[in-house]
Amino acid sequence: MRQKTIEEYIEMIYILEQKDGHAHTGTIAAEMDIKPPSVTQMLQKLEKEGLVEYQSYTGARLTEKGKNMARILMNKHRIVQEFLELIGIDEGLAERDACQIEHHVSTRSVRQLEKFVEFLHEKKEESRLLEEFRVYRGQK
Repeated sequence: MRQKTIEEYIEMIYILEQKDGHAHTGTIAAEMDIKPPSVTQMLQKLEKEGLVEYQSYTGARLTEKGKNMARILMNKHRIVQEFLELIGIDEGLAERDACQIEHHVSTRSVRQLEKFVEFLHEKKEESRLLEEFRVYRGQK
């Protein structure tokens, strides 16, 4: 099993806070498929970095710095996933791939992807361009 990144923890805490109002250690562990002691260790590290407020047995809450990081990550994810779906990747695979790509893609590249996605949405020919691309790829 690969090691989970700080970014993955921040995203998970953000998602759990949105859903449950808090992020318990056990829930984080279950959702990320890792052992609770590993979660505790990471939460302590994130607290030292000023990204979470952590209390034993109750879990963690993102600080403002952590929330800002989470929002940036969630936006990267959304942009990458939307781009992948526009080029014909099914939603499930686009979701999984976006989870991986978002942690490795530069901010500059994401900005360009976002501009491209916005460009496609704003163009009246969007459906024609995407239709031509699908034909080119052999999807139709």
